[in-house]
Amino acid sequence: MTEYAVVVIGGGPAGLAAAIKAWDSGAESVLVLERDTVLGGILNQCIHNGFGLTRFKESLTGPEYAWRFIEEVKKRGIEVWTDTTVLSIDKEKRVFAINSERGVFSIYAKSIILAMGCRERSKGALNIAGSRPSGLFSAGTAQKYVNVKGWLPGREVVILGSGDIGLIMARRMTLEGAKVRAVCEIMPYSSGLKRNIVQCLDDFDIPLYLSHTIVEIEGRDRVSGVVIAKVDENRKPIKGTEKRFSCDTVLFSVGLIPENELTAQAGIKLSSQTKGAVVDQNRETEIEGVFACGNVLHVHDLVDFVSEEAEIAGKSAADYANGVRGEKDCVECVAGESVGYVLPQLIDRKGGENVKLYFRVRKPIRDGEIRLESGGVTIFSKRKKIFTPGEMESIIIKKEDLAKFDSKSVLSVIGG
Repeated sequence: MTEYAVVVIGGGPAGLAAAIKAWDSGAESVLVLERDTVLGGILNQCIHNGFGLTRFKESLTGPEYAWRFIEEVKKRGIEVWTDTTVLSIDKEKRVFAINSERGVFSIYAKSIILAMGCRERSKGALNIAGSRPSGLFSAGTAQKYVNVKGWLPGREVVILGSGDIGLIMARRMTLEGAKVRAVCEIMPYSSGLKRNIVQCLDDFDIPLYLSHTIVEIEGRDRVSGVVIAKVDENRKPIKGTEKRFSCDTVLFSVGLIPENELTAQAGIKLSSQTKGAVVDQNRETEIEGVFACGNVLHVHDLVDFVSEEAEIAGKSAADYANGVRGEKDCVECVAGESVGYVLPQLIDRKGGENVKLYFRVRKPIRDGEIRLESGGVTIFSKRKKIFTPGEMESIIIKKEDLAKFDSKSVLSVIGG
């Protein structure tokens, strides 16, 4: 059985950044396993700009952002196996995989980094009335067709969901000559970044219908139209509010789900809130030496933060492989008032470094206060003018404050 110090599963933005950091942190051997034929992951089909503003202080396309990391992987001579599907991992840190060159094979890793990314939620989960005509696509599939294959999915489009991919595809389809008739969002607020609402909808006069959903898809062989309706506070359609749009294409942008089949199969505990692994600030799961980062851990809005988090996992994996490991003293960190999730879910009081906590709010909040409390003691508090569910927030807990944590801490955002 072949042995590596660090095996990274996934060659997208998280896996690449983690592999580079693991190598730079002293890992004697690093292997990246990627199921696609090329590295880069989802970035390869994201040809719009706006990537790298935080990390590189310049606006890059997705392929340009990925290329910078791919070049760094090549410079270091990090081993990469593409067209390789990982079948399973176990608690002994054995990786079982398959490719056309080696057949089914196994690798032993001193440490493993999970960086499998995420996938789109499908139309089948929505229970929309109608048959199954052609012209129904997830927004990500449509993006690949347009940007990679050069195919235009349709001429008249309605988009369900205002996630960032849906917003970006509203602009992309318009630029390719299609007419985007409407973007519908079941929530009373958009789940996308504010800049994408402005640049992708407002700038092209594309209407956004908040608190609306599709109640019927018309057409037998091909989509011919949709009926949308307003929803109440329980997200149930309100009779008498229906509107019909003629269209030949419907794109679904109804959320992303971390790809955690391998994680669950290995017996690693998953969070009911993020749908990713439960981790500490080093991004270590409950299995020693197995780390997770990027969209497989929780869905990010900016790839810059994916890279930042992956570097934490990369350094931690290299340290573990090199035997650098102290005793842990972890306390639980949970989401409190108005907070959808907080990550990491465990805080090691013996960590010895500042801890960056990421979180998302459940609903828009103005003039709110972030408050982190433990054992009746306020460890951190800060006010901010606006919070939105589409933007991930973060706070930094100083290392000298780690000793203040009790058995459980609660992060809340309290409206003003």
